[in-house]
Amino acid sequence: MPDLLKILIVDDDPYISEMYTTKFKSEPLFQLELAGNGKEALEKAASFQPQVMLLDVIMPIFDGFEVLKKLKESGALGTMKVIILSNLGQKEDIERGLQLGATDYIIKAHFTPSEVMEKVKQVVSK
Repeated sequence: MPDLLKILIVDDDPYISEMYTTKFKSEPLFQLELAGNGKEALEKAASFQPQVMLLDVIMPIFDGFEVLKKLKESGALGTMKVIILSNLGQKEDIERGLQLGATDYIIKAHFTPSEVMEKVKQVVSK
């Protein structure tokens, strides 16, 4: 059996986290961890070492941009794919996220959980 794909879902909204947890657990490909703020995201990224992080932008302690910046500075971004999953859809936000090292930027309102899961599979297969 192949190794499970480790995904870290970072969102301060329990409803959103639960929705994505339910979706990803519907397929036996994924091992999931959750983080509810930027500080927890950095701690879990270090201990869990996910292949993919789904990262919200607007969160307590550190926002998603700050998390990306810290991951990049520490070198942890090297092997991890970070997909920003946010309702911030301004061109400047998207450009900033990608410049900070995100692999992709998904606007929550425009994608279903199934489409997000497909995007994760695409990003990992590249």
